Amino acid sequence: MSRPMMNNQSNRSFTRNIRVALLAAIAINSVPTFAASFDCNGAYQPDEKAVCASRQLSEMDVEMAVRYEMLTGLVAMGTRGDMQDEQQAWLKSRKECRDNQSCLVTAYRQRIDALKSEYAQLKSRGPF
Repeated sequence: MSRPMMNNQSNRSFTRNIRVALLAAIAINSVPTFAASFDCNGAYQPDEKAVCASRQLSEMDVEMAVRYEMLTGLVAMGTRGDMQDEQQAWLKSRKECRDNQSCLVTAYRQRIDALKSEYAQLKSRGPF
């Protein structure tokens, strides 16, 4: 038994769908897709744009955000308020870096180190 052949209209439709899928895959893979902790589509400030454009900064931003969220979930309300104030102050200092990559890397390293230190202090008090 032989398979029925696709008619010309079905064949053209199939070919068109394959082309569209290939173009979409190429377009998606050609745009940098880094995973900053915020929506890069809404990035307007120079520091935010720099984070979205850099894999290193984007990864540092995600690490910082995860550490911050983890810590705020472990501390009491009063401490959480203090941490929120520290985070807002840090965001202001990050903004001052504008799009200066080395300034931003330094800012992220300092913030991540501070969050690591806060976690270590919390852990030393137990009962973890």
